[in-house]
Amino acid sequence: MGLQLIKPGTAVNFIGRRKIALVVSALVLLLGLGSLLLKGGPKYGIDFAGGITVQTQFAADVSLKDIKAALATAELPSLNVQKFGTEGGNEYLFRVAAVDISSSEVRQAVQEALSAEMDTGFEIRRLEMVGPKVGADLRAKALEALFYAILIISIYISGRFEHRWLASALMAGGLAGGLYVLQIAGFPLSALVVAALVIAVGMCWYLKLNFALGAVIALIHDVLVTVGVFSLLNKEFDLSIVAALLTIIGYSLNDTIIVFDRIRENLRGKAAKHRSLKETINISINQTLSRTILTSGTTLLVVISLFLFGGGVIHNFAFALLVGVIVGTYSSIFVASPLLLGFQIDPPEEKDAVQEQTV
Repeated sequence: MGLQLIKPGTAVNFIGRRKIALVVSALVLLLGLGSLLLKGGPKYGIDFAGGITVQTQFAADVSLKDIKAALATAELPSLNVQKFGTEGGNEYLFRVAAVDISSSEVRQAVQEALSAEMDTGFEIRRLEMVGPKVGADLRAKALEALFYAILIISIYISGRFEHRWLASALMAGGLAGGLYVLQIAGFPLSALVVAALVIAVGMCWYLKLNFALGAVIALIHDVLVTVGVFSLLNKEFDLSIVAALLTIIGYSLNDTIIVFDRIRENLRGKAAKHRSLKETINISINQTLSRTILTSGTTLLVVISLFLFGGGVIHNFAFALLVGVIVGTYSSIFVASPLLLGFQIDPPEEKDAVQEQTV
């Protein structure tokens, strides 16, 4: 017998608390979106905005205040200084957001300023430069990756849970056609991504692909909450955060599929005829609760270890995963599942059960 944290027969009324969860989600989303609007979008890192990063290690402990005072004499444009790496490593990152200055000029200015103003020896360990065009290309590819991840997932969920591959194909065709028209009309990529998500959600609704619609809305919820938290905390958004968002999408989807699978299985059972849809969804969430707690708990242990001991390079990546795992677990219970109740899904047909048994 496997490890069970939750006793059989446990009946927590998750669906009964869906309105409270709806208010919580709405508040968090509004705070995040409000922050993004006020700040003009995410705070892009060097990867996306372009600029120069200088990683420097000092021979002894130095204060951030002294470094900033020393570098002030260099008069580097849009300079940002932050501690980097583990405690006691004496490493700092200098970021120059301007793109009209060469890497050799920055290196020389840093060396001259630190040599003249500081008594401690230092070594420039890394200097990276990203041009504005490369930054724009990377930003476009990151948006494309997020968009296609959600699109392919919605098509997979439609076929996986509802065995309606024709409807999924129609959705993919409609989406491709809509995007083609908007592209010809000259819409920018950021607008195309938003339009694609709206079209995908709209077509799922029109074609009654309810499981796919619930999963996609939950994924969009998770991504928006994570990006909003980064904006509220003024954290930089770079390529490692895009990788974290794609990981969060995969994790959240896996959790949602487990709950959806149990809902579909319970809807097909004879007992479903004597229960309301609300009761069936609630029972399904409770039946998968032990697995959800074990999976999320062990994943969080790893992510917290990365966040605390992983060092400066992956600190923001680990933080994004930390937020994403918590939000993804929450959304599979309080966002995706209650949406099925709102859609009033029908029990799966018997032929679906026969098809699954023969696979």
